[in-house]
Amino acid sequence: MISREPTLERLAVARAMLLDPFGLDDDALARALGCIGEHRIDDADLYFQITRHEGWSLEEGIVKSGSFGIDQGVGVRAVAGEKTAFAYSDDISEASLLDAARTVRSIAAAGQSRKVKLAAAPKLALSRALYGPTDPIATLDSAQKVALLEKIERLARARDPRIVQVMAGLAAEYDVVLVARADGTRAADVRPLVRMSITVIAESNGRREVGSGGGGGRFGLGYFQDAQLESYVDQAVNAALTNLESRPAPAGEMTVVLGPGWPGVLLHEAVGHGLEGDFNRKGSSTFAGRIGQRVAAKGVTVLDDGTLPDRRGSLNVDDEGHPSQRNVLIEDGILKGYIQDAMNARLMGVKPTGNGRRESYAHVPMPRMTNTYMLAGDKTKEEIVASIKRGLYATNFGGGQVDITSGKFVFSASEAFWVENGRIQYPVKGATIIGNGPDALTRVKLIGNDLQLDTGVGVCGKEGQSVPVGVGQPTLRIDGLTVGGTA
Repeated sequence: MISREPTLERLAVARAMLLDPFGLDDDALARALGCIGEHRIDDADLYFQITRHEGWSLEEGIVKSGSFGIDQGVGVRAVAGEKTAFAYSDDISEASLLDAARTVRSIAAAGQSRKVKLAAAPKLALSRALYGPTDPIATLDSAQKVALLEKIERLARARDPRIVQVMAGLAAEYDVVLVARADGTRAADVRPLVRMSITVIAESNGRREVGSGGGGGRFGLGYFQDAQLESYVDQAVNAALTNLESRPAPAGEMTVVLGPGWPGVLLHEAVGHGLEGDFNRKGSSTFAGRIGQRVAAKGVTVLDDGTLPDRRGSLNVDDEGHPSQRNVLIEDGILKGYIQDAMNARLMGVKPTGNGRRESYAHVPMPRMTNTYMLAGDKTKEEIVASIKRGLYATNFGGGQVDITSGKFVFSASEAFWVENGRIQYPVKGATIIGNGPDALTRVKLIGNDLQLDTGVGVCGKEGQSVPVGVGQPTLRIDGLTVGGTA
């Protein structure tokens, strides 16, 4: 059997699911784009999408819910200068396409010379092959999916008699997209996505505490073998039992050590959003106009990398048809660049970075992160913890907030420990870490050699849109952060 090149294979799948059933072909797409291009515009695209999604949840030993859904439609966009006109429809037909095209072209006046040159023939976009075109929903039957949830509950309850409640969830998604751009570019992606989650409640002497775990990525449900399930259970149970022993967190300005992996969510929120192109083009980010300047301590290198195989935040092509990239944002403390979608890149005179993302066909793209992480240093975790005279060692985080303009952030630590004279004393509860993203980067004193990415659970929100992302970092020591506590 002869297999096609992956980009061609994905395009064939997308055509078979999104064009052929509705009597559409390249000529129909060209007519819609040509209709938009009759007016003076800078860019235009069509974004077709079909998504099948399934979810199961288990609580108190029984399946509490099961769901399956299909969403499909097309988004039509025209861009003129800084203005965007957008229309979408769940009716995929040439009539709907042309109607939407006539609507969005009103963003620019008729009769002016064209700014965007419409291509005479389609051309294939460059792309990557980071994950297989698997339909994860079909990789296990319903009974096997329920059995996974039942197994994870049994494992959690067997870990410790103090575990009194277990909640588990399993989600799978099969997403197929096709992008047609005014310059003739045709791009497609077939995106699997799965996630397993577990939350446990531990009780002792009338006190109840919560712990959670889970993970996933762009592959089939066969990923969730026994060893993987056990790691999620250990993560959740250990967190709950640790919090049963926690004491009120001290407050004040102190040294804070962040553990590896998921604590990189602080980097994502406090720094990553501030490096997105739209905020910097408008001058609303604290990083605006600072390319080439020192914005972090030496040794701090931050990347946004959409090219990591099978990762939750990775993409073969972004939602504008550009291949994902490995973008160095900060190198050894020096600001090197921003992450860009097509419009903001054009307006800033730079190239897109493969970060044009949208929640669905019903949303406009904007610059968004993929997998954002800091590179490792040369210190061991033990050396970094031993360097703390008095301070906090935070190994897991819950929610947080950040102000893009000022860079100020507030994060709650869901698992943390008090450290004195280089020794962990006891777990603490109720610690919130308060600081300023750009300022915190300059206060990084020690960087661990233990870079980890999160297990595959991240969801990023921006302007009402949610997309899957990844985060990561090594163990970090940051001096002079403010900790809000309960002690």
